[in-house]
Amino acid sequence: MGIVEVDETFVGGKARNRHKDKRGGPGGTGSAGGTGGSGKAIVAGAVRRKGNVVARVINSVSRAALTSFVREAVSQKVSLLCTDQHRGYDLLHAEFPHAIVNHSKGEYVVGAIHTNTIEGFWSLFKRGIMGTYHKISAKYLPLYVAEFQFRYNNRKNEGIFETAVRGF
Repeated sequence: MGIVEVDETFVGGKARNRHKDKRGGPGGTGSAGGTGGSGKAIVAGAVRRKGNVVARVINSVSRAALTSFVREAVSQKVSLLCTDQHRGYDLLHAEFPHAIVNHSKGEYVVGAIHTNTIEGFWSLFKRGIMGTYHKISAKYLPLYVAEFQFRYNNRKNEGIFETAVRGF
């Protein structure tokens, strides 16, 4: 219910920081110094404003994968679904009240339409990995995502330790 933001992020280091045989392509660093989604894991997330987040590792950023994630994570009773201009979200117009911010045109906030809440979660997630774990395995990425989802969803819970020990 309410306004929900959906976005995806890529998790993995820059190609220039990888061993030479794992970079891919000639040098594998590209013009942007190895940024981009090539060879990285993909995490999709949905967050209700001032509410909880749902995040999952997905296989691709295709329309089918993103639409499937949104159908799983977001209620049909949502008042507004906010995304960026990624083409993978094109099919959502038929099922949800859907609004877009076009980052490539410099749009980040248009009235109540923005993806800043989910971007804030990605920031906490990635900074938590870099600051605490330094490096993670793609094999265990779903567990790290679940941990940070739990932390975010219990950010106002003063007894978060007891909740974690009890097992939710």
